[in-house]
Amino acid sequence: MEFQSPALRKLAGEPGALDDFWKRATAHGTPLVEPDPEGNDAWRLVTFLWRDDPTSPASHVLALLHTVTDKDRHAHDLAPHLMAKVPGTDVWAISHRLRADHRASYQFSVHRGTREDALRTDRRSWLRVLDEALPDPLAVGVPLAARDGRNPSSVLALPDAPAQDWAGTRDAVPRGKRIDAEVDGRRVGVHLPAAHTADGGPYSVAVLLDGEMWGPVLDFGTTLDNLHHDGRIPPTVTLMVETMGRDRRMADLSCSEEFVDWLADVLLPWAAREYGVTGDPARTVVAGQSAGGLTAAFAAFRRPERFGNALSQSGSFWWPDGTEFDGGSEWLTRQFATHETLPVRFHLEVGLQEWMLLPQNRHLRNVLEARGYDVAYHEFNGGHDYACWRGGLADGLVGLLGR
Repeated sequence: MEFQSPALRKLAGEPGALDDFWKRATAHGTPLVEPDPEGNDAWRLVTFLWRDDPTSPASHVLALLHTVTDKDRHAHDLAPHLMAKVPGTDVWAISHRLRADHRASYQFSVHRGTREDALRTDRRSWLRVLDEALPDPLAVGVPLAARDGRNPSSVLALPDAPAQDWAGTRDAVPRGKRIDAEVDGRRVGVHLPAAHTADGGPYSVAVLLDGEMWGPVLDFGTTLDNLHHDGRIPPTVTLMVETMGRDRRMADLSCSEEFVDWLADVLLPWAAREYGVTGDPARTVVAGQSAGGLTAAFAAFRRPERFGNALSQSGSFWWPDGTEFDGGSEWLTRQFATHETLPVRFHLEVGLQEWMLLPQNRHLRNVLEARGYDVAYHEFNGGHDYACWRGGLADGLVGLLGR
């Protein structure tokens, strides 16, 4: 086959070209990012590379680009993500034409078997792919850690993607303190700012849902330390609320009055006693992603006297309650449309690649704006992806707490 990438085309027939190719890839990092073949500066040709193991060569390699690949997997067709072997080399490659502001996590799935097995899309096969997928050994930038024994992901960030200035560890930044606590039988990770003292409050407070990801897996405390050091947010106590398993998560993060009341009436008073957090809703943020984003907005709706700021990323606003006649009836959006305007503020963001969520997030934005709410709304060129959310969460905290 003919490869789009000029760098790959140079491999054919040039003595020593392969060694030079891998030396350049190692020095500059991968994937290869080259000008758009159509000459549009708003786009790039992005070529993902995998180097074959000569002791155990692959029969097929899939490049798993978050959300882009997932969309085709939902359509039961992974063939567009099969990489091709450059003849006479150890180079597997695939190119995508992507907008220059794209960000996504990615991995490789290396197969030693039939093409049919490599392209299976049933749930069991796909989970096995995710369990065994590998990061890019030549990637640059901060990787994305995983849980449940899976390998980390690499992160593609094209030149115009929003900066994530606070994600990496900085040597000169004082580190805050992390505490693992249990509140009323639920695990909560607490991040205290470096300057925290018992009598130094009242402190602003941020409640992060899916805390098992933001705490021990993604180490969002590093970002918080950087934000505090740069003066982008006031000293803030962050409560990372764990979801206690899949079934419990589904129950708690689907507009659960019981869970939101627990956050308001148990968690926040506990944090006030233990760490001096404020009772001022204007200095309190609740944040979540996906179903957590839905729940963050619901918390502001149900308990505005405790949660004055809702930070929703890729919120699942399609959700109906059990009385709905329509599986995509956007129950919470209708509540905001039909009830009096509340004294709360919103930071909403959603990915342009999130084909299942983008219309509903735009609808909620329109309803909130029409009702007179203070809304910051952002669409990023990415998917349902912690690689995007970790930067958006920092930006949202700055926007809501930094005033």
